[in-house]
Amino acid sequence: MSEPSSSPVVEQTVLLYAPGKKIYAKATKGWFNNWRWFFVFITQAFYYLTPWLSWNDRQAVLFDLEARRFYILDLLLVPQDFIYLTALLLLSAFGLFLFTAIAGRLFCGYACPQTVYTEIFMQIERWIEGDRHARMRRDKELSLLARLPRRGLKFFAWALVALWTGFTFAGYFTPIHELGQGVLNASLGFWQWFWMLFYSFFTLLQAGFMREQVCKYMCPYARFQSAMFDPDTLIVSYDESRGEPRGKRSKAEDQLASGKGDCIDCGVCVEVCPTGIDIRDGLQYECIGCGLCADACNQIMDRMQYPRGLVRYTTLNALDGVVQEADIRRRFLRPRVVIYTVLLLIIAAVVFASLLNRSPLTVNVIRDRGALAREVEGQFIENVYRLQITNKSHEAKRLVIEGSGLPELESYGKTKITVDPSANATAIIDLRIPISIAESLNKGSHKILLRVRSEDDPSLVINEKAAFFVPR
Repeated sequence: MSEPSSSPVVEQTVLLYAPGKKIYAKATKGWFNNWRWFFVFITQAFYYLTPWLSWNDRQAVLFDLEARRFYILDLLLVPQDFIYLTALLLLSAFGLFLFTAIAGRLFCGYACPQTVYTEIFMQIERWIEGDRHARMRRDKELSLLARLPRRGLKFFAWALVALWTGFTFAGYFTPIHELGQGVLNASLGFWQWFWMLFYSFFTLLQAGFMREQVCKYMCPYARFQSAMFDPDTLIVSYDESRGEPRGKRSKAEDQLASGKGDCIDCGVCVEVCPTGIDIRDGLQYECIGCGLCADACNQIMDRMQYPRGLVRYTTLNALDGVVQEADIRRRFLRPRVVIYTVLLLIIAAVVFASLLNRSPLTVNVIRDRGALAREVEGQFIENVYRLQITNKSHEAKRLVIEGSGLPELESYGKTKITVDPSANATAIIDLRIPISIAESLNKGSHKILLRVRSEDDPSLVINEKAAFFVPR
């Protein structure tokens, strides 16, 4: 029997999480950067200004959760219109699939809220603390106390943007003029304060501090985007056949004599990347398709007097020589793109047609569960119904309620009702048939119709199915 080893036990530390290196993204100029800022201005102008617009003496876009009313210009939606939310989600999904199949992560690079607010916060950081090299030098050479004035000013500016963003978000659910007055008077309710500050906090956290971590580790789209890519999808790519072998050189060096490619290994494409990747390593899930590396590389190519496009939007087939660069657009109409487009158009057409033909009235019929049927005055069998009527138009509706479907069926109770614009009303309706008629019918439930018609508009008629119960 062998004796146990007497060698000392060596402890090893295994890191389950490797902290990432801090990214100091460098500012750049160019065509793609201009498009990014265009979408920043467009999306934020829409977001910040929309709650302040008025329409028919009310807020143009308001999602009143307490009253269960959702106003979008002339359109009033109620919880029964939930199907339109489903349609909107389908349109968004197929739109995302379509754009991704054609040109990769366009949404991520240009219009995603995380991208937009990160860009805004990074620009504030550049204004206050300087560009990449200035920030790196301060973090390396200065103490925390020396960096505190600029950093404190940056955090203050970030907080102002985040608070205004949270206030605007809450303004979509509470009339924004009332919300502003409530903030000034400190008279808001708990949930109003909660959601305004909650959204502000997460805007500050994700755009100011987490930044690329959200895109790399939290966003699910980065994980399944490859399922929508194919060799004809436009993606930001490095032309390895042209750029390699890379190597540093002076502008006067003879490139052909040295046998080097166009890439001078300057690293600027990495310095400008918001997620800190090297596009020369090929397609990576961390790439958000913003194109800033292409802008930066083009500037270097201009200085070296080399052709632009070493880093560019292109396809794998084009890089591999399967198709020519001039033929890339002709490959857009391929099966998956056509399918996504057709589905998108069909859903959009159905939704649009549904909205055009949408009735301004919603009627819900609720039976009186306490008494399905009862005998009245010794002559009639009576059933009681409660009608909940929603007027989704901007004019009051004068309505008449009638029943049909059984012989000598008569209506009693609140058979006439006026429903105010964008309001609810309840009508209690009694339907009766003579006992002599009831005795000739089968016992149990009989199908009937409850008709709600407008006195002002004869074409506006709502028929709702109901059941008339004949007791045994």
